[in-house]
Amino acid sequence: MKTTNVTRRRVLSIGTAAVAATMFGKPVLAAAEFDFKLGVNTPETHPLTIRLIEAAKLVGTQSSGRLNITVFANSQLGGDPEMLSQVRAGGIELLAAPSMTLSTLVPLSGLPSIGFAFQSYDQVWAAMDGSVGDLVREAIAKAGVVPLNKVWDNGFRQITSSSSRQLNSVDDLKGFKIRVPVTALLTSLFSGLGALPSSISYSELYSALQTHIVEGQENPLAQVSTGKLYEVQKYCALSNHCWSGYWILGNRRAMAGLPPDLLEIINAAFDAAAVKERADLLEMDRSLQAELTGKGMTFNKPDPVQFRAALVKAGFYTQWQKTYGADAWAALEKYTGKLT
Repeated sequence: MKTTNVTRRRVLSIGTAAVAATMFGKPVLAAAEFDFKLGVNTPETHPLTIRLIEAAKLVGTQSSGRLNITVFANSQLGGDPEMLSQVRAGGIELLAAPSMTLSTLVPLSGLPSIGFAFQSYDQVWAAMDGSVGDLVREAIAKAGVVPLNKVWDNGFRQITSSSSRQLNSVDDLKGFKIRVPVTALLTSLFSGLGALPSSISYSELYSALQTHIVEGQENPLAQVSTGKLYEVQKYCALSNHCWSGYWILGNRRAMAGLPPDLLEIINAAFDAAAVKERADLLEMDRSLQAELTGKGMTFNKPDPVQFRAALVKAGFYTQWQKTYGADAWAALEKYTGKLT
């Protein structure tokens, strides 16, 4: 009888094909021609993760299994700074990068998150699907990674605190130890308000709150809910102090290696999912206050005018206008109105 030499590579190929068949619910006769990993910091229950997985499955189906994208949620591949380094180096092919973290590599990606700039989602999407989004995409491309077209929503950010302090005014923020993402913009914002910001990766946030390394944090309500931060935070000030998003980034070499038809499939699938995720997050945000109240959180809504006045006095807007440049600042003010 003739024996067959099954090599390790062949075993791995068979395993990959089996995984692909499980993921996409249809027979796949061979391993994917392209196998991409996509990292994201949000939990499996977050709308962002849900829609990323949906887009990945659609890419697999529409490419007939040629392009397999596996989504690794909940910072499985590392914290945001680590994943950003990996997507640049090619360790992972795709990353859903928070705009605040991305600003450490591409400073201009922080422009839409200027404190108290946007007043509504109408302003946000007009800007991000318009000239502000164009500026940011161009800057990202110059940094050596490939941005997909549409930015995803992370939401308007709110401030939570432990049971020792409720935040109603600028004075309440004096000396307040608050976690912020690893980004100069939010560090500058909260320093301007008299707080003591500390840059901590999202993957370490829960434990930092639990062990009182920081007293509070700032994130959209969706992150407060899916990250179970209500277990270690008592109060939530609905500050809407800035908006932030997620950019889907591709490793330049990996994206350049895709044939045109697969590039078209991946762009179309993820852009369509981005629009759905924006709607998901808005709907989720509307119901979360009641849900989080039921889990023990207390909400208040401070007057944003006092915070903006404090930032003007601290020179926050003047500083960032110089950082981003007159043209970029003018592009932002086209949608927000005058900030300085």
